[in-house]
Amino acid sequence: MPTLKEIKGRIASVRSTLKITSAMKLVSSAKLRKAQNAIEAMRPYREKLAGILAAVMPSVPGDVALELLSARQQAGAKVLVIAISSNSSLCGGFNSAVIAKTAEVLAANPGADLWPVGRKIADAFKKAGYPAAADRSVLAEHPSYDAAADMVEQAMSYSAVYLVYNHFVSTSLQVPVCEPLYSADDFKVDEDALTPDIIIEPSPAELIRSLYPKVLKLKAYTALLDSNAAEHAARTVAMQTATDNGENLLQELTLQYNKGRQQKITSEILDLAGAQA
Repeated sequence: MPTLKEIKGRIASVRSTLKITSAMKLVSSAKLRKAQNAIEAMRPYREKLAGILAAVMPSVPGDVALELLSARQQAGAKVLVIAISSNSSLCGGFNSAVIAKTAEVLAANPGADLWPVGRKIADAFKKAGYPAAADRSVLAEHPSYDAAADMVEQAMSYSAVYLVYNHFVSTSLQVPVCEPLYSADDFKVDEDALTPDIIIEPSPAELIRSLYPKVLKLKAYTALLDSNAAEHAARTVAMQTATDNGENLLQELTLQYNKGRQQKITSEILDLAGAQA
């Protein structure tokens, strides 16, 4: 049975921890709002670019899409997996989920290369024989379009590239996903977006050749922003849960301390009463 001094020490420790978890929850909430704003700010540009591609695509010769996709099929080229995690822990199952998803993708693509983005996934797969070729941990915490574009340009020599990350659905739900960086779906025509009267110089094919690399870079940047938002959402929920559990524990310890203190006082009164008798 713990002494009153030990219980009092635990109460002080829990109160100190509660200050930390509460502060981390507030910080994560603020970062989550900032990450959501970044995605919202990028959405008009992404939608406009998709609209341009959909409008121009019917005027492009059918072999252009094949040319852009087959350009990746180089002799000896391999599959690349770009997996995004966080740099720190205390975010629930965020990192374990993307690590498990990455292991699944690597198992389905034997011999694939792995580019980890984030210290947690880099450390996890370093033990499994996948050392990081470069330190991309800064991208996990501070997504940058220029850095994402540079990473995509370096990845273009691979025959297939997969992005593995946690998709932000809501504050309470983040889903690990795997999506190809480039695929035939990028060249689907949206019938509702067609505007056949557009005059394009020098040609629709040249426009597509120029815009398609930007589509790939934007897709990678979107994945980084999405993962960043999911990380802050997961940490917000984890710190809220930790705070709730801490408050419950604090109530239990306080009750235990008060009962012990009452018993001690009662025992002292009985000892005094017995001594007088």
